[in-house]
Amino acid sequence: MKLQFLIPQYDETDEIIKPLLDSIAIQQNVPMNEIGAIICNDGSDIYLTEDFLKSYPFEIKYYKEPHRGVSATRNACLDRATADYVMFCDADDMFCNVCGLWILFREMKEKFDSLVSVFIEETHKPDDNTVEYINHTMDSTFVHGKVHNREYLKKFNIRFKDSLTIHEDSYFNILCQSLSTNVKYCVTPFYLWRWRDNSVCRHDPKYILKTYNNMIDSIEALVDELYKRGKEDKALMYSVMAIFDSYYIMNKPEWRDQENQEYRNNTEKHFSLFYENHKKEWTTIPINDKMMISNAVRSRYIQEGMLMEAVTIDDWLKHIETLNN
Repeated sequence: MKLQFLIPQYDETDEIIKPLLDSIAIQQNVPMNEIGAIICNDGSDIYLTEDFLKSYPFEIKYYKEPHRGVSATRNACLDRATADYVMFCDADDMFCNVCGLWILFREMKEKFDSLVSVFIEETHKPDDNTVEYINHTMDSTFVHGKVHNREYLKKFNIRFKDSLTIHEDSYFNILCQSLSTNVKYCVTPFYLWRWRDNSVCRHDPKYILKTYNNMIDSIEALVDELYKRGKEDKALMYSVMAIFDSYYIMNKPEWRDQENQEYRNNTEKHFSLFYENHKKEWTTIPINDKMMISNAVRSRYIQEGMLMEAVTIDDWLKHIETLNN
């Protein structure tokens, strides 16, 4: 089998996962016996029905696991995979291009360790609930639109970190790309990150603010793993990038709002431990490399319209250093 889709399922019913499986079933110019899906139930009482799963023209294997969270469930899917390539999908997403798999199969002919594609995000404006579609270009933050050579993942023991259940995608994606010299990029979008009314991360405007502690944990885990694997240059780059990113995040207006003071103070203390662990990288990285990383992070926040520089990064880091004294 050429490609398997690895899908964690928790509270998603037949009806919710149907658009994803339907969008696979209608793919053009791809033999259905060369694709399959592995779905793992993450300890939920909501089960997909056997008749529903058997109604599709490609192989679907369904397993029930104890509740351990999204990372462990994705790993459970991966452990059962047998195809040449695997693609992690969320149960409530779908393919938006009926030639999407044909594009992937064409790319697979040249072989790769990981493929990163443009993907589309469906979002709703909060004021009038109109639908908008946003292209994410080569975005490593999300699992969407990524395909991996299964033997590559197995050879280098690349897995999701079970303890990370929020912002776990960044850890996995960046680790995949950092250990490979054969990453391909696909400019044709075929994966749609669908809007879901009860999705917390899509509806709560303070989601990043509320979960930035988890982001720090994800970055710390990534940097530690890169050091363990002898990728000192990558570990250096991502630790410095995280410091710049935290500077811009924690100086946005919502972080300075008095309403969020307690959470902000706790998160700054949490970040201060990360900075304490990686101050050496910050002070020893060559200035040209630091400027390159700074420009890349700064450009991203300019594009998102969220650039705030009311305090210099040096003054902000002096404040951060005082939090653990």
